[in-house]
Amino acid sequence: MKKLDRINELVDELNELKLGCMAASLDSLYHSKSFDELDAVSLLEQVIGPEYQSKTSQRFQNRLKCAHLSGGPQSLDKCKDSTERVYLPSDINATLSSLDFIREGLNVCILGPSDSGKSYLAKALGIQACLNYRAMYHHCEEFLETMVALKQADYSKYQKKVRFYLKLDLLILDDFLLHTITDEREIKVLFEVMEKRSELSRCTIVCSQREPNSWASMILNDEVSANAILKRATKHYTVVIQPRN
Repeated sequence: MKKLDRINELVDELNELKLGCMAASLDSLYHSKSFDELDAVSLLEQVIGPEYQSKTSQRFQNRLKCAHLSGGPQSLDKCKDSTERVYLPSDINATLSSLDFIREGLNVCILGPSDSGKSYLAKALGIQACLNYRAMYHHCEEFLETMVALKQADYSKYQKKVRFYLKLDLLILDDFLLHTITDEREIKVLFEVMEKRSELSRCTIVCSQREPNSWASMILNDEVSANAILKRATKHYTVVIQPRN
């Protein structure tokens, strides 16, 4: 069999396996002047590389979509001290940008007034995490309302959803305790998710306008759960974003 015929067969087989980038790379390389000069390793690198990049990019985009973070312009490079804001403690963003806290299952609490950049930082961390981890972003109030409604409508589906959230490498709860929680069912859901994720060493990021010492007053009639939630959310890293005067 001629080399060209065999190459064409390989291209067809790669396309049949839905490895279109590898097929196109092999076909292009074969018709290039450098094909016969390539060693085996270099040939494999040039054939496999584009396919790997394509699959990795697609997986990243899928994760962004599932995480409710697709389309976000957030960049960690912009999360640094500036004329508008300062991040405390010093160099905390450099520490978080490694994403070691996700691998180690450590929680992050981001505090600051409205429009200080809390959500931006949390989303930027979430977007970067999607390269290697499963993440999800929610507004806390909507998250609790949805989970309570599901629990009331179909408990088995609720349990399945809880298991899903427990498997996530990173869960981001924005606007954490923005309003007082008076519904005991919402308190129980929040406690269950925070407690079980902590037990499994799964990372949770919460963003709040309120100081943690005021959280207990935002969770009515359940001091035990309030203290447990406070302990879990602030156990490891706390970032304070302060606007400059």
